[in-house]
Amino acid sequence: MKEQVKKVGNQGGAIYGMALLGALVYFIQHATTFWGGMLGILKAVFWPAMILYKVLELLKL
Repeated sequence: MKEQVKKVGNQGGAIYGMALLGALVYFIQHATTFWGGMLGILKAVFWPAMILYKVLELLKL
């Protein structure tokens, strides 16, 4: 008997990408120095992951 595999699209990458882009724009616009901009890039990379962690923590998942 052959098993049926249902393929499901992965929209999580698109959501993460949009959050990353929005955070990147926000943090760079508010940077006053070059190093503040570099720190903003790092914050933008980790910001969506921290938000997801906090939401899952609140939902007790």
